[in-house]
Amino acid sequence: MKKRRVVVVGGGQMGRALVGGMLASNFLDATSISIVEPDPQSQAWWAENHVKIVIWDDLAAAVKDADAVLLAVKPNVIQTVATQLRQFAGSDKLVLSIAAGVSLDDLCEYVGHSRVCRVMPNTPSLVGAGASAFCVAESVSDDDAVWIEKLLAGVGLVVQVTEPQMDGVTGLSGSGPAYICLVIEALADGGVLAGLPRPLAMRLATQTVLGTAKMVAETGKHPGELKDAVCSPGGTTIRAIEALEEKGVRSALIAAVKASAARSKEMG
Repeated sequence: MKKRRVVVVGGGQMGRALVGGMLASNFLDATSISIVEPDPQSQAWWAENHVKIVIWDDLAAAVKDADAVLLAVKPNVIQTVATQLRQFAGSDKLVLSIAAGVSLDDLCEYVGHSRVCRVMPNTPSLVGAGASAFCVAESVSDDDAVWIEKLLAGVGLVVQVTEPQMDGVTGLSGSGPAYICLVIEALADGGVLAGLPRPLAMRLATQTVLGTAKMVAETGKHPGELKDAVCSPGGTTIRAIEALEEKGVRSALIAAVKASAARSKEMG
């Protein structure tokens, strides 16, 4: 597949994660990537950590020779940035946006064409273990879609979905790391309550969540089956499961996904 020149607009945490994945997977090299970042401190980070990547503070100059533009900016500034892009990027450039809740129709209106893509990555992309979903507008070709999938694969799992599914993706995998961090913190608190030192409790909680997720992913077994395998009759784990069900942990997590998805829909 022909390498494309990519401009990443926004050099914050997610921009850094995505670029790191592009480079680590060898899908793109540093000479094919440019960064648009006006903040001096962020510019300094890029200059120190990616010496071969060109850093711009002028959007017009940066996108002139680009094949694709990745808008790694917050939803509250996406309209301003994308509208600026419309003035000088032309209709031949693939535009990707990671702004939550901003629809394909809005993106098309902002940039002036329909060769656009919505992406919902999540923060584990920072360590190459992300879950990213994307949907595309009508002028995005099959070749474009394959290229987008390979681009995002550098930071973890990637799936193509329909736009109506993006709110659910936001509620589940987009916001999901926050839920799991809460779970890890609560498990560690429980360990401390049971007499474990805080550092040890945190290490055990973190590894338990990591190992369990890996076990589900690699065995292909349903989580319920793996849960049942730990629950001996009258044992410690089934007593703990009883307590979790009494406290409504399962319904609380379902409600969290539903609330996040609803908020994503409102933002759109």
